Amino acid sequence: MSVGVLLMTHEAVGKALISAAQHVLPRLPLLVEAVEIPAQADPDVMRTLTARHARELDEGDGVLVLADLYGATPCNIGLSLGALGVRLRCVSGLNLPMLLRVLNYAEKPLDELAEIAATGGRGGIFIDHA
Repeated sequence: MSVGVLLMTHEAVGKALISAAQHVLPRLPLLVEAVEIPAQADPDVMRTLTARHARELDEGDGVLVLADLYGATPCNIGLSLGALGVRLRCVSGLNLPMLLRVLNYAEKPLDELAEIAATGGRGGIFIDHA
């Protein structure tokens, strides 16, 4: 068993990150899916759809939700899945280094993987010193 990864993003972000991750790691070691929330989407409809995706991703070890922006609709929908019975941890601030770090530690349990995601996201940010 392993943790499923659900990217909760605004339009065109999640699928692009999965594509970029597949460029680096052609065979992803975890089940990864993106739910991209259109600007005019009904949050209740999207919550129902997202819950179905999350349940499909959960093979018994839970779901790691990686959201692009804390407090925005995609993140809020991801966070609401816990009330629908989905075992999850949610990390916001999604970037490619975060996703790659998670995929490189695929064997870790959900709680540890959430910490790894946050560390990977922060660690992938650099400022040049030119």
